[in-house]
Amino acid sequence: MTNPTRREFADGGELAAAFAAWTAEWLRAAIEARGAALLVVSGGSTPKRYFQALSRQPLDWTRVAVTLADERRVPDESPRSNARLVRETLLVDLAARAQFAPLADSRLPPEQELAAAGARVARLPLPADLVVLGMGDDGHTASWFPHALGLAEAIDPAARSLVAPIAAPDGLEPRLTLTGRVILRARRLALQIEGANKLTTLARAMDEGPVEDMPIRAVLQQAAEKLTIFSAASS
Repeated sequence: MTNPTRREFADGGELAAAFAAWTAEWLRAAIEARGAALLVVSGGSTPKRYFQALSRQPLDWTRVAVTLADERRVPDESPRSNARLVRETLLVDLAARAQFAPLADSRLPPEQELAAAGARVARLPLPADLVVLGMGDDGHTASWFPHALGLAEAIDPAARSLVAPIAAPDGLEPRLTLTGRVILRARRLALQIEGANKLTTLARAMDEGPVEDMPIRAVLQQAAEKLTIFSAASS
């Protein structure tokens, strides 16, 4: 397995600042090369400081489209909504001028919501210039959960669809996730890891083993040459 690029930091604050500056460089290069940039981001608690730092980076945000790697089927105002996190912490300051394409619309029936999400993503300037991922302690990324129903299709770089439905193993809200057709075909990927537990999980994931056990391996094995890991032992 090709080793990804590693960038290690003392803590999450130092990581966020450097990661935001690095992201802005890639977005500027994409805008210069093709007149637009597509950034895919992830939710959760880890990226909040990164989003805040990125929102203040000077670039032509009117040419940047932003979407999510995955989303829970919850209303936009829910504290569990990734779209809400992005709107409140990333799409502010200078980045308020970016175009945002959310995945979920919980007002719709599931099949209509899935179709609408796929249509929104299809209208974006694919392939993504940068996909920013996180990782759970179980080795999941996006909503690619270990042994989840539909996982094989979701992680396939030749998946039939851009967006797939996934049932969360915690029994909570069902999810929508981008498939490998979007994530693994991105021009560049980044993985943000903070804390000793996550670093231990990452080390396990980098060992040989079934992708179904730790789906982050799909990224590590199929896109390592395009992947940069930003890590800090403490948050």
